[in-house]
Amino acid sequence: MIIHISQNACENQIDEITQFVESMGLNAHRSNGSNRIILGLTGDVSKVDVNTLKKYHIVEGVYRITAPYKKANRQFHEKDSIIDIGGVKIGGPHFLMCAGPCSVENETDTIELAKKLKASGANALRGGAFKPRTSPYSFQGLGVEGLKILNEAKKETGLPIVSELMGTEHLDTFVDMVDVIQIGARNMQNFDLLKAIGQTDKPILLKRGMSAKIEEWLMSAEYILAGGNKNVIFCERGIRTFEDATRNTLDIQAVPVVQKESHLPIVVDPSHAAGVRYVIPSMAKAAVMAGANGLQIEVHQNPEKAWSDGQQSLTPEEFSDLMSTIQLLLQMEGKTL
Repeated sequence: MIIHISQNACENQIDEITQFVESMGLNAHRSNGSNRIILGLTGDVSKVDVNTLKKYHIVEGVYRITAPYKKANRQFHEKDSIIDIGGVKIGGPHFLMCAGPCSVENETDTIELAKKLKASGANALRGGAFKPRTSPYSFQGLGVEGLKILNEAKKETGLPIVSELMGTEHLDTFVDMVDVIQIGARNMQNFDLLKAIGQTDKPILLKRGMSAKIEEWLMSAEYILAGGNKNVIFCERGIRTFEDATRNTLDIQAVPVVQKESHLPIVVDPSHAAGVRYVIPSMAKAAVMAGANGLQIEVHQNPEKAWSDGQQSLTPEEFSDLMSTIQLLLQMEGKTL
């Protein structure tokens, strides 16, 4: 349920309504919109008497949110949420350009690549330290050592770190060592993990499950938000369809749909959607023009020798060329890095 309150309401009047609804065991979440103040109510709102709330003269309207996701809902928070990632902002006019290797392989190459990425315009560094792989015999990542290498790259470049968390056993380490915790497609509905990260205030990059509907994706975000963590970023990374010309099918429509339904930012990962290098630039440009709040792209110095997913990684030179175009498109869209 949401309560629309007049922009001219006094703080003591807002406090009075807040105390009233909290006395019924509900939680009130305030959001300042451009034309009004919104109080979002969570809990058992069936006990709320709408007519009683309307008696307050500062109340402009009372509405029930029918969608199962409440805190992720744009009705709950009209303005775009802007999330700070180690000094880099995403949301509204702020664009996140996250790039880096699928897997961290060694310190020298990671630092060298990070410097090239920053010079080309990237404002965040992604790198896999713990790798969820389809085959148990594939490279599984360097673990904590990989996170240490990413932190050395951060010291050299200032780029905030994005890396994937696979289980709660390493949560404290990730909170200490990364700027954004990525939750992969396979863990989108790992509800125990979502509840755990909801207890932190660390920004979360929530990837869409490979067969998940948008509503299911939004509900996964709701688990995190319900725990108190407001810093959620959606990541569209392609969904599994009958088409096998590429690894997945990039659902570019998810960008405007999510932005209509939610105030949270959404980035697009064309690398995992495509699975093949030549498709990535086209899909990255399409994502920008669709209004995405950011991109996540895999880049490797020598993709043919990459320890994982080299076939979907751009070279630093290809990334630099792409960024020249992305910068122009961002100007057209009124966004900045």
